[in-house]
Amino acid sequence: MYTYRGFAEVLFDAYPVTSARDDERAVVDTLARWEPNLRAGDWQFSASLDARMDTHSLTERRVAIGYSDRSVQRPAFNLAALSASWTHGPVTVAVGKQFVRWGKTDILVPTDRFAPRDYLNIVDPQLLAVTAARVTFATASNSLDIVVSPRLTPSRSPLLDQRWVVAPPEAAELTLVDAGARYPSGTQSGVRWNHIGKRHEHSLSVYRGFNHLPWFEGTFAPAPPRIDVRRRYAQLTTFGADVVVPLAILTVKAESAWFQSETPEAGEYLLYVVQAERQAGEWLFIAGYAGEYERTPATAFRFAPDRGLTRAFVGRASVTLDATRSLVFETVVRQNANGFYGRGEYAQGLGGHWRAMVTAHAFGGSDDDFLGRYRRNSFVRLTMRYSF
Repeated sequence: MYTYRGFAEVLFDAYPVTSARDDERAVVDTLARWEPNLRAGDWQFSASLDARMDTHSLTERRVAIGYSDRSVQRPAFNLAALSASWTHGPVTVAVGKQFVRWGKTDILVPTDRFAPRDYLNIVDPQLLAVTAARVTFATASNSLDIVVSPRLTPSRSPLLDQRWVVAPPEAAELTLVDAGARYPSGTQSGVRWNHIGKRHEHSLSVYRGFNHLPWFEGTFAPAPPRIDVRRRYAQLTTFGADVVVPLAILTVKAESAWFQSETPEAGEYLLYVVQAERQAGEWLFIAGYAGEYERTPATAFRFAPDRGLTRAFVGRASVTLDATRSLVFETVVRQNANGFYGRGEYAQGLGGHWRAMVTAHAFGGSDDDFLGRYRRNSFVRLTMRYSF
């Protein structure tokens, strides 16, 4: 059986304030996505093809179909996913470029190791698929997930000449130039076991491969004065666990992962999240804490939005007003009050295919805080989407 779905959308971002590296106050981004799917007996073939363009050089200006997701800019045309899967009884085997999600918590998911993202806008990270072979054995109460990926799919970090890069004070007056990346070779592999019990659900996971988030090497060049920045990717081994416990009035979720590396610059640390959820009528409330313990500090300048959301209280409230309208509120507040992020979104369905959204993003805090450094990046987004 052949089916397909997709959408086309236009996003308009308005920034009230310019930044040190970017004086643009309005950005228009367009995206069209087509997702065909074919089922034949035990087989399923899936794909996702993107076409996009924008007004702020987020997208490459060349006609070519991307696949690797290793470009600094987004490709204008991209084969975002392409996979074949076979299911027979409790066994599912999937091969190709696919989305792999682990973990149970919201906002920050420490065990989600096969989930690189596009961080050209750090508050709107878009999930990237990885090229992998995946085997899943699933019964009513247990599942075992085995993933092997032959190559690293890196997260796409912000462009060096735009507002989502805030340079350290010693480089504030210098031009930053992208000098490419040094990608590691070798496979990435992971195993996750999940158990559903009578009163709780829990899982254990192990991952060995590379961190999809980069660290940076900078070299000063005198003529003209600039810093050439090269991206590198550390070896990474993680041990993770998560648990969900439904109680009478709320559901408790907890997730943690220990990060260690053979790359000396990467350091060793623990990320963890504890949160509670409660459904009250049409409202869903989530509140929790994201924490970090650092055993060995990193010595390199790194891009780490996951660690940037730790040592903070997190919250989300969402409500379905009716069949066509919804509201979402989200916040992250640093425990020392040096950083703040908030988001509010209103969505309205317009007929059977159209949907409009208005989203406000706000930052506050000090320059030495991951969230506070973006206080000039607060913005409002208008989105119009047509789904088919």
